[in-house]
Amino acid sequence: MKTWQKIAIGVGAAVLVIAMVFLTVYFSGRNVVTVQTGKAQRQDLSAVVSASGEIKPKTYVNVGANAFGKITHLYVREGDRVKKGQLLAQLENVQSNADVAATRASVDAAQTDAIAAEAGYKTALADMNRAKADAERTKLDWDRAQGLYQAALIAKSDYDMRKNAWLVADAGLAQAQARVAQAKAQMDSAERHISQNRANLTRVSDVLQKTTYAAPFDGVVTNLPVREGETVVIGIQNSPGSTLMTIADMAVITAEVKVDETDIVNVKLGQPAEVTIDAIPKKTFQGTVTEIGDNAIVRSTGLATSQQTSASQEAKDFKVVVTLQDPPQNLRPGLSTTAKITTASKNNIVTVPIQALTIRRQAELDAAKSDKGSVQAAAPQNDTSKESKADREKQEIQGVFLLRKGKAEFVKVGTGIAGTTDIEVLHGLQPGDEVVTGSYKVLRTLKPGASVKVDNTAPKKEEESS
Repeated sequence: MKTWQKIAIGVGAAVLVIAMVFLTVYFSGRNVVTVQTGKAQRQDLSAVVSASGEIKPKTYVNVGANAFGKITHLYVREGDRVKKGQLLAQLENVQSNADVAATRASVDAAQTDAIAAEAGYKTALADMNRAKADAERTKLDWDRAQGLYQAALIAKSDYDMRKNAWLVADAGLAQAQARVAQAKAQMDSAERHISQNRANLTRVSDVLQKTTYAAPFDGVVTNLPVREGETVVIGIQNSPGSTLMTIADMAVITAEVKVDETDIVNVKLGQPAEVTIDAIPKKTFQGTVTEIGDNAIVRSTGLATSQQTSASQEAKDFKVVVTLQDPPQNLRPGLSTTAKITTASKNNIVTVPIQALTIRRQAELDAAKSDKGSVQAAAPQNDTSKESKADREKQEIQGVFLLRKGKAEFVKVGTGIAGTTDIEVLHGLQPGDEVVTGSYKVLRTLKPGASVKVDNTAPKKEEESS
């Protein structure tokens, strides 16, 4: 064989080997999935519920109008600090003052009438006592006259005179007793008039008092929506009255936030919280959960479910109040805030990144085992076993893909508390195990037992189209 023929055969064989290697690598590479991975590790973990809301004082009151009238004086301005009992505002009170004066005069007149009635009663009582004495005296005279007349010691005319005197005295006694009863009734009526006029005085005094407004406690005027000269009205059914101002006790400040209904079951009284305020950036305040609402609030309307007449499937929140520790003096009600409530904490536990968790149906896992030849053909089953098998295949299993010898092996795991980026693993993994964390698209379609290669480099940002 000539030399050039040997060279040609060698080159052809080398090209064939290279082509076979290339094709093998190419087709094997087509079945390799590129993934990102993370490590299971021991660390301290805290479960946090985040919610937004606004700053509110623990104690505040809206001073509303208790009477209809024009504001004649405003003694405070917005931002002023006030003391309990300090005068805040005055409404016009000319008519109210006149009503009080007239009713007080009526009380005085009724008291004078009562004094006169009492004097009349005493006079009538004295007259009755005199009439009673006269009746008793004439009765004795008549009794003696009866004995003397029977003994024929006095004349018939004298006997009749004494009898008539007793009858007149007895009638006078009855008349005096009637006058006493009449005088007593007049005295009772006068006392009732006093009570009636005093009740009227209490009513008109209350109306007069409602034209004057005083601070219910020490605090700050946080809202003053009215001016002197404006007319305010009291509230009636389905129509709120005028609000003169808002007084807030800024000694105790709270963050009132709305927690999603899926998280509220984990929130308990006394749990610590970190509060941030948009108006005070780069600063965190410590707080404690002091109140948890019982009624759900519909997110779209802000109304409690107890105020709605029909059931709603909309998203709902619950009010949670976090009391701040050492709040700054420059806080104002209504500032936007975010509270991060620590609902659970554990130390030195096994964790994995949250994004490593995925769900697979039991049927997918069984199919993967069957491909490996680990599952033998099942024997014929009755209807009951078929139903139980169907339910089993639909069962969803939570787990992670563990990286072993270049393949992704699905491992069922139990989980505990979840932090911001990591979640506790109760069983199924050991510290140091490498698990698949992404991408999300890969995790969603990754098959158990698939060949993978690791690429943990940061993903390249797509260039913005011009």
